[in-house]
Amino acid sequence: MARQNYVFTSESVSEGHPDKVCDRISDAVLDALIAEEPEARVACETFATTNRVVVGGEVGLSDRAKLSDYMGRVEEIARDCIRDIGYEQDKFHHATCEVTNLLHEQSAHIAQGVDASGNKDEGAGDQGIMFGYAVDETPELMPAPIHYAHAVLKRLAEVRKSGAEPTLRPDAKSQISLRYENGKPVEAVSIVLSTQHEREDQTSDDIRAIVEPYIREVLPDGWITEATEWWVNPTGTFVIGGPDGDAGLTGRKIIVDTYGGAAPHGGGAFSGKDPTKVDRSAAYAARYLAKNVVAAGMAGRCTIQLSYAIGVSKPLSIYADTHGTGEVEAEAIERAVAQAMDLTPRGIREHLQLNRPIFQRTAAYGHFGRAPEADGGFSWERTDLAEALKRAV
Repeated sequence: MARQNYVFTSESVSEGHPDKVCDRISDAVLDALIAEEPEARVACETFATTNRVVVGGEVGLSDRAKLSDYMGRVEEIARDCIRDIGYEQDKFHHATCEVTNLLHEQSAHIAQGVDASGNKDEGAGDQGIMFGYAVDETPELMPAPIHYAHAVLKRLAEVRKSGAEPTLRPDAKSQISLRYENGKPVEAVSIVLSTQHEREDQTSDDIRAIVEPYIREVLPDGWITEATEWWVNPTGTFVIGGPDGDAGLTGRKIIVDTYGGAAPHGGGAFSGKDPTKVDRSAAYAARYLAKNVVAAGMAGRCTIQLSYAIGVSKPLSIYADTHGTGEVEAEAIERAVAQAMDLTPRGIREHLQLNRPIFQRTAAYGHFGRAPEADGGFSWERTDLAEALKRAV
């Protein structure tokens, strides 16, 4: 039987964290290409350090002339991202940092495995395993520690950008440890928050005085108690931040992007990858399926695993685990999800309508647990498959 009483911790990082700056640029490049051609092929990586951003990887459009024109826009895209995040430091500024574009055309050998041709269906863009997860401990069906770690940083970004807290700066990390009782989160045991700030004379106590009201606003009533440990800027001064303080790279925050360690991660990163890459699209599909299983009342907690081979259209395996909370057998769930959704790469893209410029917004504060948006953003967070799953079992 699963443990019912324990403490679990998850961390998040802000949009100004060096790795998240890179995720944002990579996804902005992706969105720009998909806006040009919905089935564009993109595998974009970004590296950032003091006064420098390097963008590289493979991209493909059917019209090579359009691709050439697009390449000239990459620098502008990167600068727009850095400006919106809020970096105007002497050694990392949207207007003055050097941007190098090393993108090139997609390998023809990879394309031949992925592209549909003749009697061959479109195949997966790579081999791999993908996991989706949902649990009924928050309304969003997300693990509470990662959900609230994200929520804290998102709220601080809002007040920083609005001007309500002008001494906060973009780079920040949060960490929330929650005590579970009878399997449900009931108390914040510790709260860790490190945020970049304006002046060296601001102490840890000064920063706590700024951020504590917003943290209390975000966490549920009663979770913060007199016993809650606070660690706000525990090392002291944090003025030098972002890529000037630490180099950033696309895809280094995969646990932040998913479930905060509460569920497995297949290993593949998301940002900068077009939806033919099952690292991304099948992970979204697995979350969609797991969330709908829980929303349908078939389990209180569900993990779905999918596996693929490069160039092969159908998943090699489907695995479900309800962690002892299932109202139906896991085998029945596996059959139901295969019946309710086409899990080929094209089937996933069409069902979730992924061939749209909706990815830049996923680059910070998690790919999961967000509200579905009117233009199709976060479509994998819908619960519109619940009735079909119930019928299938």
